[in-house]
Amino acid sequence: MSTAPEVRAVERQGIDVIAESDRKGRPRGLFWPWFAANVSVLGLSYGSFVLGFGISLAQATIVSVVGVAFSFLLCGIVAIAGKRGSAPTMVLSRAAFGVRGNRLPSFLSWVLTVGWETALASLAVLATSTVFRELGWDDGVVTKLVALVVVAALVVGAGIAGFDVIMRLQTVITVVTAVLTVVYVVLAVPSIDLGTLGALPSGSAQNVLGALVLVMTGFGLGWVNAAADYSRYLPRTASTGGVVWWTTFGGALAPAVLVVVGVLLAGSSKDLNSAIGADPIGALTTILPVWFLVPFALVAILGLVGGAVLDIYSSGLALLSAGVRIPRPVAAGVDGVFMVAGAVYVVFFAKDFISPFQAFLVTLGVPIAAWAGVFVADVLLRRRAYADAELDDVRGRYGDVRWAAIGLVVLGTVLGWGLVTNTYGVPAWLNWQGYLLEPFGLGGRQGAWAYANLGVLVALVVGFVGTLLTARGSVRRQEQA
Repeated sequence: MSTAPEVRAVERQGIDVIAESDRKGRPRGLFWPWFAANVSVLGLSYGSFVLGFGISLAQATIVSVVGVAFSFLLCGIVAIAGKRGSAPTMVLSRAAFGVRGNRLPSFLSWVLTVGWETALASLAVLATSTVFRELGWDDGVVTKLVALVVVAALVVGAGIAGFDVIMRLQTVITVVTAVLTVVYVVLAVPSIDLGTLGALPSGSAQNVLGALVLVMTGFGLGWVNAAADYSRYLPRTASTGGVVWWTTFGGALAPAVLVVVGVLLAGSSKDLNSAIGADPIGALTTILPVWFLVPFALVAILGLVGGAVLDIYSSGLALLSAGVRIPRPVAAGVDGVFMVAGAVYVVFFAKDFISPFQAFLVTLGVPIAAWAGVFVADVLLRRRAYADAELDDVRGRYGDVRWAAIGLVVLGTVLGWGLVTNTYGVPAWLNWQGYLLEPFGLGGRQGAWAYANLGVLVALVVGFVGTLLTARGSVRRQEQA
């Protein structure tokens, strides 16, 4: 995708279909944005989150690799739709939900992506503050405010600029962060204690499942609603297998390695493991030599910015797909305001990072998993390109509201929320979750299944299987119209 003849300062393209003259590149170009967005050292902190379920080294390693790979495979399948339809993910989703019926999943997608960009921006600010403290510099309010302004300027600026600038920015971020992350891992290796790791007790099947779902929601399921936003610029003749492979490989490569390394580090030190809950990125500096603190700050911030840039671009597209009629650059700016407001709360008022973050992942992970199940099944059922002009026409082949698909998302969400709780304790207003654990004989909110996050998998399966069973005929009629 790096063969563009011209770099536009600000992309004017909104949610409309990409013109033939603007489609360019090869599937392998998808590696750069996906790798850059996921090479963040935040992946190391997930090692601590995984071990929080009380599982062994072997269990944590398997959960990390399988969870990352499978969740990004879902992204790879969704990316096929971008090549076929040359439109953003949440516009192509109209084929499954109807033109106006798709506003519900579009709104959910917007909330998810704004939440993620807020989390990443918050982490970048917290990491900067911690590095300043480790260097003996002022790490107070002023430092955090300046860091927030810089991070917000980078993220919002790239989001407003659009596709061409983002693709080139992500290439630079990929190279810099990959090299510095490797250096960090080399420096951190002496902190690994194999004896301590070997003594970690094995967890139950429920604990393993809970850790698996956490990894899935933290990685691929957090991106699945944006997975076609970059493949939409490819020519329709591009290899379908290549689109799936390069999206999956680019997204999963770094996290699969980093989470396992994070397991090794967090499992070797109880102090590091507990510190990560309050400051997932900054805590990682405690095992570094002073001379690498500034390079570490660079790799941490760039990695987090790389992820937030993709999020703000996709959140702007989701906002437009939900029916808000403003130019795409303005939508990115609006999302930037929400991002800054959320980051201010997390950085200056929240007691820790992990509690609101875990609540966010679990609560939104359920409906997004249900939507992903529907859309992935819909993509797999299709054999032809989308009818571009009819994606905006309520009287066209895709219809106005497709109640069956909406019903599957609602059913998956109702079942899913009834089968999840929060490992770290949720805010009081989310205490209603887990209401089906007792009726289904799973031990209630304090039982063995309470923290298995079973609801996310149930929502995914409901959406996927339900669509395979009910939508095959309608998809064939759409493609024959």
